[in-house]
Amino acid sequence: MQPQQTSAAFGIDEARRVLIDVFAPWVQDLGLSVEAIDHEPPHDAAADWQPGAILRMAFSERLCRHGGVICGQALMALADTAMVIAILAANRGYQPMTTVDQTTHFMRAVASCDVLADARVVRLGRTMSFGRVTLSSASDNKPVAMVSSAFAML
Repeated sequence: MQPQQTSAAFGIDEARRVLIDVFAPWVQDLGLSVEAIDHEPPHDAAADWQPGAILRMAFSERLCRHGGVICGQALMALADTAMVIAILAANRGYQPMTTVDQTTHFMRAVASCDVLADARVVRLGRTMSFGRVTLSSASDNKPVAMVSSAFAML
């Protein structure tokens, strides 16, 4: 199914639809949910405010490696997916894109809890967009990884 372009605000319902209609079935198996979409700065926004999205990856033993720790591959897929949703929110609608680069710095292991991905668009361009994602443990809100990425806008 080809996603439909929209010029209206890209909200949580549209983000959830894109998760189902656009991403591969194995990404859907990660148990991702869209918690928030930020496409307009709040009234009292700081000068460094950036559009973005917050996604949650539900804990599952299937995502764990030996020792009950969530594997890095699942965390990287969460970050990549969250950044796509953040860019769509900043664009206020669907636009095809592809990941060009993703650098992940793992800070500590996360086990037996959901993971939150706070994705922020650093630069939104016509041909390239750049972002950063902070992955945090949902149990204590402490960072587990930092991710920077670049996307080619198709």
